[in-house]
Amino acid sequence: MTDATAANTAMLDDALPQTPAERLVYKTLILTWPFYGVGALYVVGPVLGWILGFMAAFALYFGSAMPLDQRATGSVPPVVWAWMLGMVAMLFALWAGHIDWGMSLKDTIKSSIGWAKGWALLALFPLAGSILPIRRAVIIRGQTAIGLGTLVLAPVMLAAPYVGLPERLFVSPLRAIGGPGPEYFSVYFFTFDPASWTPRWQFFAPWSPFAALLGVLMVLFSLEDKNIRWRAVGVAAGTLMILASKSRMGLVGLVVCVGGPRFMPLLLRGWAWQLGAAFAASMAMFGPSLMRLAQDAVDAFKGARADSSRVRATLQRIAEERWYSDAFWFGHGRVQPGAHIVEYMPIGSHHTWFGLLFVKGVAGFAAFFVPLAVQTWITLVDATRHARGRLPLGIVLTIILLSFGENIEIQAYLLWPALLLLGVHAREIAQNPDRQSQFGHPVPV
Repeated sequence: MTDATAANTAMLDDALPQTPAERLVYKTLILTWPFYGVGALYVVGPVLGWILGFMAAFALYFGSAMPLDQRATGSVPPVVWAWMLGMVAMLFALWAGHIDWGMSLKDTIKSSIGWAKGWALLALFPLAGSILPIRRAVIIRGQTAIGLGTLVLAPVMLAAPYVGLPERLFVSPLRAIGGPGPEYFSVYFFTFDPASWTPRWQFFAPWSPFAALLGVLMVLFSLEDKNIRWRAVGVAAGTLMILASKSRMGLVGLVVCVGGPRFMPLLLRGWAWQLGAAFAASMAMFGPSLMRLAQDAVDAFKGARADSSRVRATLQRIAEERWYSDAFWFGHGRVQPGAHIVEYMPIGSHHTWFGLLFVKGVAGFAAFFVPLAVQTWITLVDATRHARGRLPLGIVLTIILLSFGENIEIQAYLLWPALLLLGVHAREIAQNPDRQSQFGHPVPV
């Protein structure tokens, strides 16, 4: 065996699961496409989150009584506490809103189950990642394995609208368990954009814009894979998801979320600050022209899908006005039907922040904003100092970008690998606060 072959084998073995938690995570990841094929992804994400959450709780409670490969890797990091407290506060805000608006016990139970399938996952997966012996290399390899499946299926999916195949194959019977809508249990080849009547692809997501940001996450994960072949597969699949979805947000994410974290170390370089000062001084002369160009670019960006931009803007305006006038502190308790002016889209949807204000008021807004702000600060600082912070910062930036076009809690069932990685990163910082980690290497436990 040559040195190069031995090195590749070592890297491959390093990404293989070794503990029960890693095997559960890895198998779930590599089965993403089969799960999608039976319309089960919306069920799998929450079930996995609660299983891993209970595993983490048992590891913390029973300590050394657990088998060696199932013991807790340390205590709960502060940022994970922030997520847990925030999501519990989110549940209380939900209950308060239901009480304020006199909703029935049945409605409250139904909404609480929705919380358990959505907001709760934003705490459960970081908790599991920070406590259970799960290495980031395993999550990364699982993401690139999804990418391989995407590339294998891509020729059929891309050809489907041109050879007469149907948009939607079927709606899974699992829809009977309840959820946001039938699209979360549907299996698609593609969909037609109603504005231009051209095909768009959503892969294993419920719709195309979300698929684009899942593609951004796939690129982020894949860039950290030690194996060059797997890295190329993941980057190619993620880029395909972004382009085929025809999403403006995905293109922005590819630039900002992938490139931004890699420029963070420049903040510690003196020459970068000098260059920044020279650039700021030049703005006195060129600033107005650049501002006009930027505004023209924004207008063109919005004009690319003018109907979509109009509906989203109207939804946000209505949500803001009704939150402020009707339910300032705890919101309306749930989304409400929209009128023809917003194409009957529910008020409180298509935007995490306005949605939170409308549904859960200031209390719910703060319950998400505070832990996200803490998480953002931690990843910004670590990305400036260490290579290990690049992927977590890219994930946080993607979540922030996603929050301006989607309701995060409804999409958490597909964001779980990213949330799990944030927990792993919190553990790495706690265990090695001053040492740069190496991607793919086992984390000391």
